[in-house]
Amino acid sequence: MKQISDILQLQKIASQVRRDIVRQVHGCQSGHPGGSLGCTDLLVALFFNIMKHNSRFNMKGVGEDLFFLSNGHVSPVLYSVLARAGYFDVSELATFRKLNSRLQGHPTTHEHLPGIRMSAGSLGQGLSVAIGAALSKKLMNDNHLVFVLMGDGEQNEGQIWEAVQFAPHHRVDNLVAVIDVNGQQIDGPTEQVMDNRNLANKYGAFGWQIVHMDGNNMADVVASLNKSKELCGKGMPVAIMMKTEMGAGVDFMMGSHKWHGVAPNDEQLQTALSQLEETLGDY
Repeated sequence: MKQISDILQLQKIASQVRRDIVRQVHGCQSGHPGGSLGCTDLLVALFFNIMKHNSRFNMKGVGEDLFFLSNGHVSPVLYSVLARAGYFDVSELATFRKLNSRLQGHPTTHEHLPGIRMSAGSLGQGLSVAIGAALSKKLMNDNHLVFVLMGDGEQNEGQIWEAVQFAPHHRVDNLVAVIDVNGQQIDGPTEQVMDNRNLANKYGAFGWQIVHMDGNNMADVVASLNKSKELCGKGMPVAIMMKTEMGAGVDFMMGSHKWHGVAPNDEQLQTALSQLEETLGDY
């Protein structure tokens, strides 16, 4: 699709995506709004500015950049971005988490929803999948990139660290791994549940190139992603430490793990929508 370079236009798309998120979760009274809102700017930048991709979806993904969602509970933001980017009709967002919907609470491949490249429910698996996809591109002499998003709470999973060690050893330098560092997970602040301490130092010690990003500043998101692309092809994978605020864009959801997996009621939905500009038209 045509890439959008104007930061203001990307911000407007992000505002609509945030509206989609709170409406999806409210509509079924289930889901995870906090992390979805925090990651909105990243996914908008990836799909509308950074990645070379085709909304006429092909699972093999040859000749295009690929995105994998590892922290699958933030599915509302991915579904909204895919729909707004033309992968499927925006009206389908109204079926989120409902019976027989393709938009399951965690993305699944057996639903054959365009844009979904892996089933994401069990945390810790996405980085391994992305590494496999990146290696396959190397074998096919496909010079496009692979992006994967993980949560900081997800870094508690042991499989993550096997993959973190594997990628630099095998020079998987067409891979960009983004970690949503919002400091929150379902049971509380990450430093209290299982302190990650300094993730940048840990990834760096394994041989990753490190980029720091303000994940709720669209200009910095785009600049940091472009910097990451420039670092690719130099023999080392890239890890972005993306600092975000859980619930970004909706004041009463921001900064607390309590909105990790809670749906807004009718009054809360209207309050949230009053803070988010409708720019592309609600579904």
